[in-house]
Order: sequence, then C-alpha cells, then structure tokens
Amino acid sequence: MTKTIRIGSGSAWWGDRVEPAQLNAEQGRLDYLCFETMAEATISAAQVRARRDPSFPGYDTYLDDRMRAVLPACIAQGVRIVSNQGWINPRGAAARIAELLRGMGHKGVKIAAVDGSLVTERIGQLADTVMETGVPLSTLADSIISAEVYQGAEPIAEALRAGAQIVVTGRVADPSVFMAPMMAEFGWDALDHARLGAGNGIGHLLECGAQVTGGYFSDPGFKDVPEPWNFGFPIAEVSADGSAVIEKVAGTGGAIDLRTVKEQLLYEVHDPANYITPDVVVDFTTARLEQIGPDRVRVSGIGGKPRTPTLKASVGCTEGFIGEDMFFYAGPGALRRAQLAKRILEERFRIVGLQAEDLRIDFLGMNAVHGKATPADWPEPYEIAVRVAARTRTKEEALKVGREVDGMAVSGIAHTGKRVPHQDRTREVIGVWSTLVPREAIQPSIHYLES
Repeated sequence: MTKTIRIGSGSAWWGDRVEPAQLNAEQGRLDYLCFETMAEATISAAQVRARRDPSFPGYDTYLDDRMRAVLPACIAQGVRIVSNQGWINPRGAAARIAELLRGMGHKGVKIAAVDGSLVTERIGQLADTVMETGVPLSTLADSIISAEVYQGAEPIAEALRAGAQIVVTGRVADPSVFMAPMMAEFGWDALDHARLGAGNGIGHLLECGAQVTGGYFSDPGFKDVPEPWNFGFPIAEVSADGSAVIEKVAGTGGAIDLRTVKEQLLYEVHDPANYITPDVVVDFTTARLEQIGPDRVRVSGIGGKPRTPTLKASVGCTEGFIGEDMFFYAGPGALRRAQLAKRILEERFRIVGLQAEDLRIDFLGMNAVHGKATPADWPEPYEIAVRVAARTRTKEEALKVGREVDGMAVSGIAHTGKRVPHQDRTREVIGVWSTLVPREAIQPSIHYLES
C-alpha cells in the first residue's frame, strides 16, 4: 500500500485558467491530476448547445487546451488524470484524448470513460418531487431538456484499479473526482464512511482550485495575499487514514494558511455536520487544522456518516428568454439622465406592449447589485451604465428590449452613449431544479480504449 499520494487540482470550473494545471503537472511531483469543470448549469447548457449545434461534441470546450497543456508532463512522469470534462459525452471526450495522445506519439495509453449519469429519458419514472418547491416533477415535464444524476467515486476508482491512466466522466460530484484516487490507492471500501468522509472532505478542499490558495479570498487591505495574478492550484499529500497536507508549487502566488483553508472548508456547506455527497455524508465539525510551515496546512479528523439511499439529480428546463442591452452616461448629471432614461424606456415598453414576467433597469455602479437595499444617500457616481433586461416567454418579446434601447441613440436624451449592437442581445433561460432518485436505479458503466 502506498504510504501517501499526491493529488493536484487542475481546474475548479469550465472557464478556469490552464497555466496552473500545467505547472502542477510539471512541478507538483504528482501521482494524480484531477479536473473539475462542471457546475449546476453545465449539463443544461451543453444540452441546449447540442440542440442548436449538431456539430457540438458534447464535452468540455476547453478539453483540447487542457490536455495539450498537461499530457506531455503527465505521460512523462506517470501522473494519472481524472477529469469530469466528459459533460454529456464522456466516450467522445475519451476518444478525443486518445486522438491527442496519438498525435503526440503516445500509443497504448489506457483511457476509461465513465457513463451513466445522464437520465433525461427516465427522470419521470425515477423521481416524483421537485426539491426546491415540493411540487410534482410532472409539472416540469413539457420543459425538461436534461436530467443528470450526481455519481460518486466508485466507478472512477474501479477504472483506476483496472489500470486506466486517464479517466473521464460525465456528472460526478466535485469532491468525488478527487477522492477516487484515494479509494483506488488505499483500498478504501465504498461503505467505509469514516475513511470516505475524510477523503471527500479533502476533495472538497481541492475542488475549487485556487479558492484554497488565496483565489476569491484576497480582499485588498483586509486579506492580502502575495502575487494574486499568479495563484497556484492546490496539491494534497494524502495519507491512508484520510489526513492530508495542503500545499502548492513553490514560487507561485497566493497563500495557504488557516484562513484560506477554513473559508474553503465551509464554502457551499449548508450544514457542516451533514455535507451530503453521493459517496458519504461528511462531518466537518471534527476537522483539525494545523499550520505546519509556509503554505502548508495539515488537515485531519474530518468525519463521515453513512451515505444516503438516494442520489441528487439536476433537471434542466426551458424557462423562456432574456432580452438584455445597456447604454451609458458620464460626467456631471449622469444620474439624473439615467433616471429619465429609465422612465422613457418604461413608457416605451408599455407602448410596444412588452409582455415581460420580470423587467429590470439597473444603474451599474450604483444599484445593480444591491437593488432596493442600496443606501439612499450613496454618493452620486461620475459615470453610469444603464442595464436593461426583461424575462419573457418568447424570443420575439425578448427582442423588443434591444429594439427600444437602440431607439435611445437618437430618440433618447443628451449624452447617451450607445453600443453598436453586433452582439446577440437575447438568450434562452435554462432553469435548474433538483430531485432525488433511488441509488439502486443508477448503474454506471465503464468503457475502455487505448490511444
């Protein structure tokens, strides 16, 4: 049994930076490099794109960029890769990785694709209630475009034990991507909730990439960190008992200390004693943190409770359209011009009969974030962007927003700054709802290929 394994983060979401992943691959002395590229809306967005664009392969649009950056070092150093970049087409992503490897001259590399999370056609039979509202799932039936179950680490660990150098999946819970190597290397049983609680806790610390090394933590003058333009991604040196040391490549920016680790430990955790994942219910209340050196924090004592009999599924539904545009004012009187412009647009939307479920006209730089909670005595800004957005049932109604904002160019008021409308000013709204499905109804499958 391996005494410790080194697991590095390669990404925290679809749009994350590539360079820190390459640095981890080259200098992190890793055993595993893990990529987390999905969010609640990723599956739905992928399904929408696939409906509109038959040429869309269904996997992470940055798959090539990431793999080209890290494969040379990973293959040379024997670093194994786990990634959920498969989105709605893990087999296609695995085939593309094999193609990239062959192009680099690496043949015979074993790749596994983990399938089984996409249950769109079956969701009506598997689930009956929307968690957020308590209404029957059947009320969404006509609008459902995707349903994706959160799978756990078991099938990934199985593929790793079978010798896969690279494992690519669809929807897998974020910490599970990172815990699967621990299960495979340490021989942890899928029902050993004590070990799996610790492993999922470590995975949770790694899943958001630079958030544990100072990214999204730094706040100038309050929480300063060195070189925030050069954040390194975290690395966990994990022991078989589920304890770990969190660190990063020397010379990178950011910081790993008790503050950054505590922030990430509680990030998106509603109940620290019961953080539910597909593999286990994690208990963070027993965690022990110790600063053992510069940018090195030891984490131990994270607990676990038996896994739930159900798995969460994200259900993507079409919910109309948003029409959106903006224009600008600057200099003395910018606010009063923006206020008159708002009144003009409200009247013109009434004239053209805009059918909107929601209409917002916000002043960026003043009240766009806090809305009605913005202090009444807030200093008047020198410049304002007026953002106009309406949520509608049809695209035709959403298009009215841009048409009326265009009219402000010459039928507005003095000093209106207008963009040339080359960009698409409407977009489809995809709502994401949650439901629960029986664990035994989900059967993952593993497909192997070689480069």
